[in-house]
Amino acid sequence: MKVTATSIPDVFVIEPRVFADDRGFFFESYNEREFEAAVGRKPAFVQSNHSRSRRGVLRGLHYQIEQSQGKLVRVVVGTVFDVAVDLRASSPTFGKWVGEVLSADNKKQLWVPEGFAHGFLVLSEHAEFVYNTTDYYAPQHERCILWSDPQLAIAWPLESAPILSEKDRAGVEFSSAEVFR
Repeated sequence: MKVTATSIPDVFVIEPRVFADDRGFFFESYNEREFEAAVGRKPAFVQSNHSRSRRGVLRGLHYQIEQSQGKLVRVVVGTVFDVAVDLRASSPTFGKWVGEVLSADNKKQLWVPEGFAHGFLVLSEHAEFVYNTTDYYAPQHERCILWSDPQLAIAWPLESAPILSEKDRAGVEFSSAEVFR
């Protein structure tokens, strides 16, 4: 596995070794020993999620203020632009974001540790997104930052207005969001 650090410490792009031939391909989507060596920790994944969305759907920026979730994310069908925003007030990269194109073709994954908001935009006709989390979904602790917050200035590769849920339309501005102290 190839692990590349991003401009935000603790967020990593992970590219598995893919063995492909005319029959198809094989790769390890997760290897605990290699993951731990690469990112310096051994997360305990407790939940696995799978979503499907159509082109133009933007989900995020979501996080849980308690029961914070680390997420190992990947796309199994289609292509997305995936974003992580640092919400750790004591971090030198607080309020900064990183984005990465994840696709079924490139097989890249993104490790988004606890203390970050996460979101993605579907770039293909549809996309299926799979992610493992380090804590359980806790709706009472879920928070949402407005995807278009001018202070964050995320460079979403939009072709038109995104398709949003009510929750995502009602996201709060970064300046008033609850963050990790």
